[in-house]
Amino acid sequence: MSASESAVRPEVARPAVLIVDDEPDLLELLSLTLRRMNLRTRTAQDVGAARRLIRTEPFDLCLTDMRLPDGDGLDLVAWIQQNRAQLPVAVITAHGSVESAVRALKLGAFDFVSKPLDLGVLRKLIDNAIRLGAGPPPAPESGRARLIGQSVPMEQLRELIARVARSEAPVHISGESGTGKELVARLIHESGARRERPFVAVNCGAIPTELMESEFFGHRRGSFTGAVADKKGLIQAAEGGTLFLDEVADLPLHMQVKLLRVVQEKTVRPVGEASEEKVDVRILSATHKSLAELVALGQFREDLFYRINVIELHVPALRERPEDIPDIAHAVLARLGRRLNGPTPRIADDALATLERYSYPGNVRELENVLERALTLCLGGLITAEHIKLRATARPQPSAAAHLGHTAPGALGDHLEDIERSAIVQALEKTRYNKTAAAKLLGMSFRALRYRIKKLRIE
Repeated sequence: MSASESAVRPEVARPAVLIVDDEPDLLELLSLTLRRMNLRTRTAQDVGAARRLIRTEPFDLCLTDMRLPDGDGLDLVAWIQQNRAQLPVAVITAHGSVESAVRALKLGAFDFVSKPLDLGVLRKLIDNAIRLGAGPPPAPESGRARLIGQSVPMEQLRELIARVARSEAPVHISGESGTGKELVARLIHESGARRERPFVAVNCGAIPTELMESEFFGHRRGSFTGAVADKKGLIQAAEGGTLFLDEVADLPLHMQVKLLRVVQEKTVRPVGEASEEKVDVRILSATHKSLAELVALGQFREDLFYRINVIELHVPALRERPEDIPDIAHAVLARLGRRLNGPTPRIADDALATLERYSYPGNVRELENVLERALTLCLGGLITAEHIKLRATARPQPSAAAHLGHTAPGALGDHLEDIERSAIVQALEKTRYNKTAAAKLLGMSFRALRYRIKKLRIE
């Protein structure tokens, strides 16, 4: 925008930023920088003055220092969350003060910036905050249509998604395999300030260890055998947007160290490059494992755990919300009908009752597979209970002596096969049907697993 255009633009239409700091030189620097971005600025030198201005004037962003004469920035963050929750607030922290930054984000701060101020980083932060307020948030029904269910756990999850979407804080999404953790990550991205930028999803367990550094950070031509051209990494591909690290617990320790630097310093160093590059990405992560347990076992870095787990969202298992099963089933069948270019398949009450009694070790993904299989077995587009094929779920087994005392000898082999089949299917689901990873999880060779899959007729 030219100077003449800026001059004629109504003052009230320009976004307003409140700067809170007790250093006159920093106030002047920030005010000048923001005015050059065509933003209106107001200043306050303590928490009390900031509160009075926020009560009487509308602002699009509050930028506050941590140390103030009558309190600190965290007091102001907490007050804004209680009184002006729609106002994004960013905190200026001392260089290297990771603990302060994490505390601010946990209290609800939009983001943080470290001293000495990098004006380029500050401009991106302000752009994101202004964009968050300027664009209309997605309609609630759009999220409801994709995250199906009216149960209390799902309503609570939607509410949390809406809240964390208004922040730049790292979010860790926990939950069992098949619950829809990637869908939750996409909804957070699409509801936030970065919705017009890339969403890059990475399955950390699917990248070979020897290629991991190059895939994440990119490489320069000639940096290793086969590097015939410069390549941009997955992190750089997410520039300005969101990087979703699925199954983050599968990252080896040497990559956890490198990822920690990306999260803390917002920089990457491509393989074969001498200098680091600035990156602007929001980190979302997920795993079906317990990161806290892995930290206790020394298999996951504690410092990385606290940086990516600033906010945790738990996606409930399907057995915890059985009242949502009919809605999910109808939505899945409607999708299958569209895929087949035909009418929406119907499902009988007895089939729904059968589905509601099952515990779903594979969660929503397993329910989708059950319905797709049932659709191929039914006639006339009506699924009944006889078309619902559910696998036996593992239950506590009696002792060997008791088992031999009460089980017919001919049935013992079949029973053991059922247990083995269940273990293999669960391992395949946990590894997203990666047979190499499943074999490692089960403690057998790939060849042995392939033989057992064929022998047990596991599809």
